[in-house]
Amino acid sequence: MGKTSVALNLALTLARQENRVLLLDGDTDLANVSIMVGLYPTKTLANVMSGECRLDDVILEADYGLHIVPGASGVQECMDMGPAESLRMLRALHNLENRYDYVITDTAAGLQAAGLHMIAATELACLVVTPDPASLTDAFSLIKVLRRRGYNRAPSILVNMAQGASQARSVFQRLDAAAQRHLGLSLHYMGGIWRDETLRQSVLNQRPVALLPVSDPSCRQFHTLADMMNVRLSHLPRRKAGIAAYWHRVSKREAASSQSKLTRSEPSAINGAQAQKDRCLNAVGEIEAVFGQAPFDPLLRYEAFTRLFALLGSTLDSDAIEIVQAGLGSLRWETLDLEHKKHLADHLRDLADQVSPPRSESEIPQPTHLLSREPCYDRVSFGEQERLVRVLKEQPADISLDQLLQSLSGNNQGHS
Repeated sequence: MGKTSVALNLALTLARQENRVLLLDGDTDLANVSIMVGLYPTKTLANVMSGECRLDDVILEADYGLHIVPGASGVQECMDMGPAESLRMLRALHNLENRYDYVITDTAAGLQAAGLHMIAATELACLVVTPDPASLTDAFSLIKVLRRRGYNRAPSILVNMAQGASQARSVFQRLDAAAQRHLGLSLHYMGGIWRDETLRQSVLNQRPVALLPVSDPSCRQFHTLADMMNVRLSHLPRRKAGIAAYWHRVSKREAASSQSKLTRSEPSAINGAQAQKDRCLNAVGEIEAVFGQAPFDPLLRYEAFTRLFALLGSTLDSDAIEIVQAGLGSLRWETLDLEHKKHLADHLRDLADQVSPPRSESEIPQPTHLLSREPCYDRVSFGEQERLVRVLKEQPADISLDQLLQSLSGNNQGHS
């Protein structure tokens, strides 16, 4: 069970408690949230922006009156719309969100711009992590990027698929310690969701556990999560504006930034930058056109993308690392069969060993036989101590050390 299932069950729980709840599916345009409750939308936010329908027309209604907007990641596309169209879209979103007590956004995994903006627009950001070390690494990277982009609130951490309260707390403490040490930031512990078969089956059956009786353990833990979220919200300063207002500010800021750059630049520099951008976009378009045709030569794909990665690796910096992380996160790993998943995982582990710095000698485990031990008398080699004392008294003064040791071990009968 992942973050989408957590967002859906939390939203259903809040709606079950007679709150007005809107769930924005900002993960992909595939409307994963609605599918998990057996709803298959015919329109998404993209249809609204194209003028095919109104925002109200794409809202889906689930159990307990929960409202879902599929394809909410399309809000990012408002940036590419004209001022009038963008303002119309954001005004509709503003009017929509004012109808609800809670607006929950299920954002995309990774470091894409749309997902980062959606997190920044929220009153409370909650990162869903698992005990898997890779999950903690991804969460730390996301927190670091958010801090770099000016997000000053401490994110909350929810540990998913934990074996129990002890493991959940331990996982959080590891991530919190890293954030404090490297970012100077203390995180907030939201709690844990325990791994059980009921949760796994609920996804397969398209029947979220929030619909079960409240007495059911799988359902009850989301009521606990809702309580913890409300406690957290009560301690945070209220935002003066909502999601739509945030996006409006971003669109105005980016428009002003673009205009400022144009007024400061020489005409030749403007033309050169635009020409460079056009060449890059045209090249990407050509690649998409070639590989969008089927069938295509596998060797051609291999050569093209190997050269692109070599170009990316020619200047390895923080931006290149984020590009690699975002690119890996955008791939559809769930479509791989088990054998290919295992092969890829083994390769990534080998790559991680190459990338990580070598350990110091103090960190390398020492063989147990080299570890120091407390001194003790060896009865196996020298027998009882009384015999040792007697033999030592019987030795001549000119005996060599080798002969003495042999006599003590019983190997030289002539001197024992």
